[in-house]
This record gives sequence, structure tokens and C-alpha cells, in this order.
Amino acid sequence: MRHGKGIRAAWAALLPRLEEQEEPIVMVSHRHVRKHRSFLLFLLWCVPTGYAQQPEQREIVIPNATQKLWWSGVINQGEEMPLHNGYSADLTESNYGNQVQPILLSHQGDLIWSEDPMRISVEKDVLKVTSTTRSLHCIQAGTTLREACRYASVHFFPPAGKMPEELLFAAPQYNTWIELMYDQNQEDILNYARQIVAHGFPPGVLMIDDNWQEDYGKWTFHPGRFPDPNAMMRSLHEMGFQVMVWVCPFVSPDSDVYRSLRDQGLLCKDSSGKAAVVRWWNGASGLLDLANPKARQWFKSQLANLQATCQVDGFKLDAGDFHHYAGCQSHGQATPQEQCQWYARVGLDYPLNEYRAMWKMAGQPLVNRLRDKSHSWEDLQKLIPDILLQGLVGYSFTCPDMIGGGSFTSFLPGHPIDQDLIVRSAQCHALMPMMQFSVAPWRILDPEHLEACKKAIQVRAKYTPTILKLARQAARNGTPIVRSMEYVFPHQGYGNVRDQFLLGDHILVAPLVVKGPKQGKSIRSVALPAGTWKDWRGKIHQGPNKLRVEVALDGLPVFEQVVHE
Repeated sequence: MRHGKGIRAAWAALLPRLEEQEEPIVMVSHRHVRKHRSFLLFLLWCVPTGYAQQPEQREIVIPNATQKLWWSGVINQGEEMPLHNGYSADLTESNYGNQVQPILLSHQGDLIWSEDPMRISVEKDVLKVTSTTRSLHCIQAGTTLREACRYASVHFFPPAGKMPEELLFAAPQYNTWIELMYDQNQEDILNYARQIVAHGFPPGVLMIDDNWQEDYGKWTFHPGRFPDPNAMMRSLHEMGFQVMVWVCPFVSPDSDVYRSLRDQGLLCKDSSGKAAVVRWWNGASGLLDLANPKARQWFKSQLANLQATCQVDGFKLDAGDFHHYAGCQSHGQATPQEQCQWYARVGLDYPLNEYRAMWKMAGQPLVNRLRDKSHSWEDLQKLIPDILLQGLVGYSFTCPDMIGGGSFTSFLPGHPIDQDLIVRSAQCHALMPMMQFSVAPWRILDPEHLEACKKAIQVRAKYTPTILKLARQAARNGTPIVRSMEYVFPHQGYGNVRDQFLLGDHILVAPLVVKGPKQGKSIRSVALPAGTWKDWRGKIHQGPNKLRVEVALDGLPVFEQVVHE
């Protein structure tokens, strides 16, 4: 088409402004029609002819693939993006302990989508994508990563128009896991909550983790450890907390609940047709067949009972990983991926929800947490690339793992605690969509580090209105809350930047994610794009530029772009 490149460039430039509109892009008021008639005619003319789509295929082979930058939808491999020779992923077998989307995106606007699980490999500069069915879509959606993301959102996982409970974004979250592990009990949970408030931390969502229940599948508070759960809930609510409890689709095989569900045919079966006993991280259990409507109804009735009788506000829905369903027989011959998806749909009934495992379901009001990270600088460096990848593939409502790490073995007696790492982790969380504490900062930090950690919360409070605005936009149009440099500033050499991100389009965040020197101030480099930027200390900088900035213990480098209307 004549002038096609100019039209595509104009569309790419206008797309960020369209995404910021209060109304969904696909819905146009009469006022907008009158005001933007010529622009709408422009869209009608150029946009439908701007996409090139091949027929659905079972296999796609792209030579010289490493000449472009590609991202896959395997969230736990964010630090490996863009793709490189030697990369492989098999979504037919694994969700890699986190969310997965059957998608690939390139920085030049390419998009590959599969309705079904697929395998991905890059060898000798050749990208090979194979689907289990003839369901691969190969699309030239534009010329930028942003355009590819936008096309995928509109056509394959359109936003639902809803977001999770705002408190998940507006205040820090607190999880009892690291402090109590498997000793969840009423007295210590109340003490944890009181200590949060007493040490000047704002109340928010409090998650009671695994082992509050009588048994797996028996979703009532254990009477020995929780003598009066209603009184506990009243106290927590009075302190300003909303409360979530941990649940999973497993059922202990030596329980009366298991026997009842087995006899009703509501559990996954093994090859012999008997109720399967599945190995998972807490032993061996039966597994709800959530592809069966009666099993979903039973599970939801247990959650509804907790809300009605104990005033539980929401649920952390753990597990759901593909491999737990491998080899099982399910209602309607559901695949492991479909079982994961049925489990995710349960959370749509609860604005307070959290998931770790996910298949598809982008664009929905579901909170997707990163996989457990250890207490190490290496794992801290994974937070930014992983959470950026979540946003690229449609998971906007995201939570990094617990501050300082969520792997409880890192905090067992005898394991050293790096106080700097706790602070830098809190700073990394501070301007992400959500931030979540578990290990108690006041227990493990000296006064200097504790104050630095609390300052990260103050920084978040400053930007909370922006975070909420972006979350509401994401609910309407599917755009990420936190964005990669390549997404916002395409084709300027930022495709491999993994240690800084943007909150929206105009706030650049560059946390310190490496161990600083024992003596002296820490220094980090910042890739500053074109424009005028005001840093967290009030200094003005001109980009593009590569800055070296000093970062104090309580410092979080933030640069706000000075935008001239």
C-alpha cells in the first residue's frame, strides 16, 4: 500500500496516547466521533490493511531468527529473554512453576500465537515453533513490540474490564509464610499483624498461608490452632487488614472428604479408573477434577462457607501446575493445561485472589505472582525481567515474590540474612504493581536498614495514585502497568535492558539489584532515553544518555520524564 510505512509509523506513535484514554479503545462516544472524525477515518482506512496473517499452521520455522529480539510466554524464563541460541521450552509438559502463555513476540511487531500447547526452540539462529494442533497463528502486527502486544491483547485475550481488589495495589501485602511456615496459628497471626502496625507499616491485605486448615481438602480452621477464628478475623479487620487464606486443589487421601469426593467421582483418576494419588511438594494426595462442574461447585461451596462463617475476604489459590495432572483421567478428557485454566476461573469470583500457576487467562482480573525466589542477589536480579515479561504477554496484575525471597529454606536457622538484600528487594518491589512482605523486617533488620525499608513504602505511597490509574487502564485496555524499555522506546537499543523498567510511559525506575561495596556508596548505571528527565533528588538530565549515579542505602533511583504538552 502506498505510504504504508508512514501510516504504520503514525499508528505506532498514536498508540500510546490511545491506550491512555479513559474509554476502551474499541468503544467510541458520539463526542469522540465528532471531535476525531478525521482520525477515525484514518484508522478505518489504514489499520485493517496493516496486519499480515498466515493461515493457521502446526509448525513455524523462522531462519535468521536472532536478527530480531523475541520474547516467549514462559514467565519463569524472563531472565533468558530475548531468546538466544540454545533456548527451548515445552508447554505441552510444563508451566515451569509459573504462568505460561502460548505466545511469542518480536521487537519488530511479529506475533506467534497458539490456541494449544506448543514447543519452542532456537538452534543455529533458527526459531522453531511446533503446536500439538494446527492452531499456530503467525502475524505481522506492526513494526514494534508494543504493536505486537496490543494486537495480541485485542485478538487473543481481550481485557475483561475488571481489576482485582484495589487494596492489593494501594498498600503493601503481608504473608505469614516465612514467619510461621507450617505453624500457622491464631495467636502468632494476630501478633504478626499487631507488629506490622506497631512498627509503622500500613495495614493492607494479610495472607494466612498453608496449614491453617484441618487438612488438605478440609477447608475449615484447625480447632486446635484456631480456637476462635471469628474473633481473629474481627481483630484483623479492626486493625485495617483484609484477609486471604491459602487453598489448593489437593485432598488428603486419608480423610473423610477424600472418600466422599472419590465416591462421587469428583477426583482425577489414574489409568485403572481409580482415584489418582498424586505426588506434590507436601506429600501424596487426591486431586480435584475441576473440569467436572460438580467438583467446581463443591470447591466453591467450601470457599463460600469460609466467607459466610468466618468473614474470609479472599483466597491464595496455590498449585494448579501441569505436571500434577499428567497421566490423570479427567472429566471430558481435559488436558493438564485445561485443568489449570479451570482452576484459574475459580478466582474470577473473588476480587481478592492470587495465583502462581496459570495457563492463558491473560486480561482477566487475576493476580499472578512470580515463582518463589531464594534469598540471593541472583534471584533478585530475576524480578525485573520476569515481571516485565508478565506484562508483555498480558498478565498486568502482577506481584513479585515475597520481599527478600519466598523460599522458606533461605530463612531456616543457620542461614545468613543479608540486610542489604532485604532493603534492595523492598525497593525493587516498591514501584511494581504490588509489593508483598513475609519475613518481618523489624525482626531481622537493624534500625538503619529498617528505616530504609520503610522509606521504600513511602516512595510507593507517593506513586500509588499512578499505580492505581495504570491498573484501571490495564483493566480497560490490557496495557502493562510496568513496561520494558523496548516497549516504550522501540528500536533505540534497549531490547536487552533487564535491570530497569518504566511505570507507565514516563516514570523510569532503576533499582539497585547487585551487592554494593562494604565501604563507600553504591554506583549503578542507568540507560536514560531521549527527553528531559528529573531524578529522585531533583536533578535534571537530558537523554539519551548513560548515567552513573550514586545510590544510598535508602535510595531508589526514579526518573520522571518532563512531558511538554
